[in-house]
Amino acid sequence: MAIKKSDLYSSLWASCDQLRGGMDASQYKDYVLFMLFIKYITDKYADSDDFAPPVVIPPGASFKDMIALKGKSDIGDKINTQIIGPLVNANARLSKSDFPDFNDPNKLGEGKDMVEKLSNLISIFQKPELDFSKNRAEHDDILGDAYEYLMRHFATESGKSKGQFYTPSEVSRVIAKVIGISPDNAKGSTTAYDPTCGSGSLLLKVAAEAGKHITLEGQEKDVTTAGLARMNMILHDFPTANILSGNTLAAPKFKDGEQLRTYDYVVANPPFSDKTWSTGLTPGDDAYQRFTWGEPPAKQGDYAYLLHIIRSLKANGKAACILPHGVLFRGNAEAVIRQQLVRSGYLKGIIGLSANLFYGTGIPACILVIDKENATARKGVFMLDAAKGFIKDGNKNRLREQDIHKIVDTFSKQADVPRYARMVPFDEIADPKNDFNLNLPRYIDSSEPEDIQDINGHLNGGIPERDLDALADYWRVLPGVRAALFSPRLEESAAKQSNQPSPFGRGQGEGTEINVLLYSDSPHPNPLQQERERPGYAQLTLPLAEVKPAIFGHAEFTAFNAQATERFQGWRHATTPLLTGFGKDSHPKALIETIAEDLLNTFKPAPLLDAYDIYQHLMDYWAETMQDDCYLISADGWVAQPTRIVETDKKGKTKDKGWVCDLIPKPYIVARYFAEEQAAIEAKQAELETATASQTELEEEHNGEDAIFSGYDNINAAAVKDRIKELGKDPDGADELKVLKQWLELGNQISGLKKQIKEAEAVLDQKAYEKYPTLSEAEIKTLVIDDKWMAHLSAAVQGELDRVSQTLTGRIRQLAERYATPLPQLEDEAAALAVRVAEHLKKMGVVWP
Repeated sequence: MAIKKSDLYSSLWASCDQLRGGMDASQYKDYVLFMLFIKYITDKYADSDDFAPPVVIPPGASFKDMIALKGKSDIGDKINTQIIGPLVNANARLSKSDFPDFNDPNKLGEGKDMVEKLSNLISIFQKPELDFSKNRAEHDDILGDAYEYLMRHFATESGKSKGQFYTPSEVSRVIAKVIGISPDNAKGSTTAYDPTCGSGSLLLKVAAEAGKHITLEGQEKDVTTAGLARMNMILHDFPTANILSGNTLAAPKFKDGEQLRTYDYVVANPPFSDKTWSTGLTPGDDAYQRFTWGEPPAKQGDYAYLLHIIRSLKANGKAACILPHGVLFRGNAEAVIRQQLVRSGYLKGIIGLSANLFYGTGIPACILVIDKENATARKGVFMLDAAKGFIKDGNKNRLREQDIHKIVDTFSKQADVPRYARMVPFDEIADPKNDFNLNLPRYIDSSEPEDIQDINGHLNGGIPERDLDALADYWRVLPGVRAALFSPRLEESAAKQSNQPSPFGRGQGEGTEINVLLYSDSPHPNPLQQERERPGYAQLTLPLAEVKPAIFGHAEFTAFNAQATERFQGWRHATTPLLTGFGKDSHPKALIETIAEDLLNTFKPAPLLDAYDIYQHLMDYWAETMQDDCYLISADGWVAQPTRIVETDKKGKTKDKGWVCDLIPKPYIVARYFAEEQAAIEAKQAELETATASQTELEEEHNGEDAIFSGYDNINAAAVKDRIKELGKDPDGADELKVLKQWLELGNQISGLKKQIKEAEAVLDQKAYEKYPTLSEAEIKTLVIDDKWMAHLSAAVQGELDRVSQTLTGRIRQLAERYATPLPQLEDEAAALAVRVAEHLKKMGVVWP
């Protein structure tokens, strides 16, 4: 039986974390990731029939040989000499510096402590579910995701100064997509390079987008991190990737002769504002012609890395680099370089990201996209401000799937989107008022429109038509709703038939003569009183409480709802065959990519709904549930077999804690096959709740001072029975006896109902358990696809439809309440209250000045 991916990864992390002890995560990761590496290459290559495997495993240097070392007093030394040493000697791409010292007492403890820690670490990777001998599909194997999972956690745990080895995978995916590489344009000769490759995640995302084995090369200054990158490449089935150690700026390793090697694609996440970038470089010496636009400041290395990237591109090359926002607007030497960059036409676009996305820093960053191929034809720079697109994830921010997709869609289409993205012409950038400053707020106002208060509306009442017009997107779809909810604001030239002054009786209304304040006790209309429309203002025709039902019940909203539901049903109809056709050895990642794209495209034309929000619902559900389900199906097929939950205590005794089925949890079986039994249980539970409430009410009613239950430390059946015996047939205790017997009767009813419910639930539980073996494959598919997956997604779409009405209702309520009471009326109410207060004070003998 396969294990869920989420359970596997979380248990792997939890087990490893328990063994860490006092070691820093930035160091402990090296031991864990080496174990993952040795386990993977053993599973994949130890028994391979390949005569020239990418990784050679010498006899005695496999994970199986490590298992034999468990418990031995010299386990650490043996791992170093019998496992790591032979591996390095047999594989030229590996270096001893790539791997940690397994015999370091400062990190692993001494004596028994080291033996126990290393033995336990080996045991973690002995789990049978960690079998990497069979990849499910290219870029879709369990190992690659496990590595990403561990790297993210280690980066999170390592802190600011030590988490720079890992670029968040979401940002890596954006970069890999915006440079434009795809299976259509990637050839066998395509090359990709990362001059500051860290653990290699950016290069691997580029390779994944290419869809085939392109040439990957990278350089990393930190020796240990370079080792992680080499292992990462092997773990992701790119064993031929060339990762070298060294300082890229001072001593670049990838050269053709004495010049920098050039590539089709370059990606990078260099250290932000590197203050030591010039170490090893002679001032003014530019052997590789990188700084012809000007030399970057000695204490700001951002442009040094960018210029190295541009120099490393072929004439038609494309690149993307993550840099701090400061590169967009800082002056002096950087301003000179920035002007040259813009004038060159190489800068295709800028993507602004939110703060706190990266593990090495909390400052906001941006992606500079370079495209040499179309430089001469370029008319401007495409700017995109995605700073608001993220979700909180622990102490960091993270791009959601919808954020990634929206960025890539918008950038690929170079589409103007208000408050989000636009193509900025070179003339606008070069204008003296901007002077080649590329700070995004200069060109994109991403702020929400200000909610302006209307003074006239506050003085004289009425909702400004301007505010209603701002809801134009709604009225285009629901014009009749506006007409049904609002009418023109009326003003009066005289008071209404009451003893109170008219709220419109003061001052001068817009477009009117001066109003006359009149009082009248007459039941007949005053001939001077007239009502006329006040231009530019409206009023609700319904009470506030009726606004939401009116929107929901309106024919136009019903039609809008039906159209959106029809869109979902169309997608469901088209998607169900893909889901039913999914089976053993199928590729989950290919499935979700297909159905998610179809869902997004289905709802993009839908008015009032954000297609990316609906897309996010699917991607969230995929991460929470569907992904695990699909990996179970990919491993075992459409099998729904419940497993018993057995716990073992310290004495070795086992206890059955029930059962579980991950693919089809019990509620789905019950809902489809045992609805009557469940309804009967729920009816009994309702009876139980009523009886319990009655007993509680009885206790509260007679629990005051000197009341019947006031003397009880704990009201229970035994105490009540004792009191009944004590009262006997005493006529003076008749009332108390009646209450106590009533309490006892309710208690017996509660006990009986609890027993009945427990027995019924046990019977239902057994029926559900016995149902699983009888399920046909078609029934399993119906339960999973219709009852579980589609029911959840349908509810999510309905939630988005409800949100449309709630948002509209909320804004209408806000405006109605804001202008409900004109200022003159407030003044009158305040004056009336002041009179009442004065009268109360007078009665109390207080003379108010």
